Amino acid sequence: MRRRGGRSWKNGRKHRPKLAEERKRKGPEIAAERNQPRPQSGGLRKLLEGIGTPAPSPFKPDEFQLEALSALEFEDVLVTAPTGSGKTWIAREEIRRLLEQNRRAWYTTPLKALTNSKYQEFIDEFGAKRVGILTGDRKENSDAPLIVGTTEIYRNQLFDSLRGGNDVNADLVVLDEAHYLGDEERGHVWEEAIILTPPRIRLLLLSATIGNAREFAEWIEEVRGVRCGVIPGPQKRPVPLRAAVLLPDKRLLPLIDEKGSLNPEILQLIERNRDERDRYRRR
Repeated sequence: MRRRGGRSWKNGRKHRPKLAEERKRKGPEIAAERNQPRPQSGGLRKLLEGIGTPAPSPFKPDEFQLEALSALEFEDVLVTAPTGSGKTWIAREEIRRLLEQNRRAWYTTPLKALTNSKYQEFIDEFGAKRVGILTGDRKENSDAPLIVGTTEIYRNQLFDSLRGGNDVNADLVVLDEAHYLGDEERGHVWEEAIILTPPRIRLLLLSATIGNAREFAEWIEEVRGVRCGVIPGPQKRPVPLRAAVLLPDKRLLPLIDEKGSLNPEILQLIERNRDERDRYRRR
């Protein structure tokens, strides 16, 4: 009788039902073991340290926020500050001042989702009757003293005012995400909006990613004939970013290790997956 690995085929066939029965019996235990979260890495404690809700405290504006509000009294203003440092607070407080004087403002963003978010934020702040929205597919309360809309819609209104011989009904225009002027496909919209906005209307430009802010401001001064001040915010994000990877086994790994390099364990997983894909392709 032929033998395989020192065991007869007959004996092999004899033991197979037992092995299958054992696998069937232990299957739920194996599955449960796989679903159990594995121990977290040591670097995770440092990654999560300090995360939580801070203790309540009275709000105190930063110096750059107060400086920007003061500058808006007599010039255009470009605010460059990291995300989360309070650029929108400047716009909100200036809008509040204008509404109290029965004046009008526009708040523009490059994205419909962001426009919708700001629209709801300003409704909560100023009331639904004082806020309208204009996007490509949404038009509500368009006669409100505060209009939230995409930059394209604002630019189109400028074109309409030129053709009709009338003026844009606004005293302040906020250009959120002003760095879009450098976008290859859509930057011309911001360029045209800045050039066509009448000098009597104050511009407040907000951005977290403009590296040549002074050069940008000088160009605004040249095309509008109005001085544009540059107000830099803090150099670092008030709320730092922390990157991690959630694995299928429910472990959370820091993306970067203590040496500032990609986590070695993540590198191992990448290599393992690459090897598995290569083996699959060779089949």
